[in-house]
Amino acid sequence: MPGLIECVPNFSEGRRPEVVEEIVHAIGQIDGVTVLDHSLDPTHNRSVVTFAGSAEPVVRAATAAVGRALELIDMEQHTGAHPRIGAVDVIPFVPLGSTRLEECVDLARRFGEQVATRFDLPVYLYGAAALRPERRRLADVRRGQYEAIRDEIGAVPERAPDFGPARVHPRGGAIAVGARKPLIAFNMNLRTDDLAVAIKIATAIRESSGGMPAVQAMGVLLENPGMPPMAQVSTNLVDWERTGIATVVREVRRLARDAGTDIDHCELIGLAPTGALLEVAADTLGLMDFTPDQALELRLARDR
Repeated sequence: MPGLIECVPNFSEGRRPEVVEEIVHAIGQIDGVTVLDHSLDPTHNRSVVTFAGSAEPVVRAATAAVGRALELIDMEQHTGAHPRIGAVDVIPFVPLGSTRLEECVDLARRFGEQVATRFDLPVYLYGAAALRPERRRLADVRRGQYEAIRDEIGAVPERAPDFGPARVHPRGGAIAVGARKPLIAFNMNLRTDDLAVAIKIATAIRESSGGMPAVQAMGVLLENPGMPPMAQVSTNLVDWERTGIATVVREVRRLARDAGTDIDHCELIGLAPTGALLEVAADTLGLMDFTPDQALELRLARDR
């Protein structure tokens, strides 16, 4: 995979499939880009699109996605369980193959400046692309969500954007643009509707509260039409080689059982690195000294 970059924009729309399809179509129209996946979540009212290509087509596709989202999503009308600051809440650039993270940092900063100018949109840089150390964590950028950004952006110096105007876009709010390693979005739905249980578990496992390294987590109550309410522990595994899926599931299950419940089922949002999924298989089977080369297709691909 020489010179490839993955882009995983998150949009504040998960209840109108036709809107997400319009955005996906705008991305897919760009030559040199492959749309790999997209998903919607009505409770979070959020969608995640994954696409990849070389740097310049990826930038063009991300720009097209921002433009379409600003036309179709109005943040003044948006509600949902997931933290967000804008119609396009976050756009991370992720290195694949021989691409270095530093290349994605440069790309994110260039893209952020371009979209700020083109769409008159405030842009906050986060992750490895952050210009301020206090903005490396996305959760810190999103503190207070859209409503806080809207009210503070022109009044509180710490909320001034890195690029663009010191006011939110009239429909689109603001956007966070960053560079990072591959991230795994992984949710565990519990056999209870007690939100307090999910919040307690999320607090216990996330790194910022003294939990597991490289784990971000929050508790959410899923309330989808036609289904009973269900508490969810929603996680981002920002470095799966430090803390993998199996480790997180094991700990959440232990804490859930201590609280008198259990995990009902899990959800993988978007894509995950092959190594992370093989690690789950090796853990489940108790394999010793397992390597990715023992997966048939990966061995064939390596030897071609």
